[in-house]
Amino acid sequence: MRRRFVYDRSSGAVVEVGEQASANLARNNFTSDAIYDGLRASDGADISTRAKHRDYMKRNGLTTADDYTQKWSDDARARAAYFTEGKGGAVTRQDVERAVYELETGRKAQR
Repeated sequence: MRRRFVYDRSSGAVVEVGEQASANLARNNFTSDAIYDGLRASDGADISTRAKHRDYMKRNGLTTADDYTQKWSDDARARAAYFTEGKGGAVTRQDVERAVYELETGRKAQR
């Protein structure tokens, strides 16, 4: 069997755990439903399993942040293109100079 170690906060040291403790750690791993055990929503609804949590989120039109990772990266690329390539109506230095000139003089600038 593979040896397993955990950090013990009370002693401040890394200690080896036995077979039973390893089984408990594996059961309470974040990939299992154990993280939902006893969980309740802010309105008091029981979301103590993955299925209940998913149904609650769908029923209330909610989502988690990980659903937006692709959108956020796409938006970051679009912002970069806007500011660097001038796509989508980016404001250039010449645009700013023209606007300042027109405000200061009250006349339209020649293009």
